[in-house]
Amino acid sequence: MAKRRLNSRQWRVIKTAVFISCLIPFLWIGWETINNSLGSDPIQYLHFRTGEWALRFLLLTLLMSPLQGLFKTSWPLRFRRLLGLFAFFYASLHLLVWLVLDQALSLQNMLYDIPESPYIIVGLLAYGLLIPLAVTSTKTMMRRLGAWWPWLHKLVYLIALLVVIHFYWLTKLDYQEPTIYAAIFVILMGFRYKKIIS
Repeated sequence: MAKRRLNSRQWRVIKTAVFISCLIPFLWIGWETINNSLGSDPIQYLHFRTGEWALRFLLLTLLMSPLQGLFKTSWPLRFRRLLGLFAFFYASLHLLVWLVLDQALSLQNMLYDIPESPYIIVGLLAYGLLIPLAVTSTKTMMRRLGAWWPWLHKLVYLIALLVVIHFYWLTKLDYQEPTIYAAIFVILMGFRYKKIIS
């Protein structure tokens, strides 16, 4: 018996539901901010929450191809671009927290902190590499770049590694959570090894 395929309207409904689900962390953080529920160090809390969600969405993006192979279906790839853009969105919030709340947009403060904090350098490098991926995520850019597009977007593997390192160095006391993310990254890279070298 042939499998029933979802029509375009049904896919739009599903994608809308996924989009709203991806916004929930942002809405929750906003609710906590409005209600002064950020704890004793609000800036640090916002740093970690936005950064964690950026990493989570980045790992979810990497998960889509293994899911495609596991279930022998192309549906996970329909969400890869959306998840990648949300990773960029939360990474942008993470950067804004540092620029506006932590550094007060002071170039002098940034020039002092960056050389003293390797994790900032790694984080800025990862974000800088994310920008061209976000900019070229449209179908129009895919057509324009042609064969270069897949090679450019393989930067996501390096970006994910840099973000894991950034999170590990940023965490100064409890390394349990960064280690879990690092393990997930290694597992996902194991699934994708053959595709990376092809």
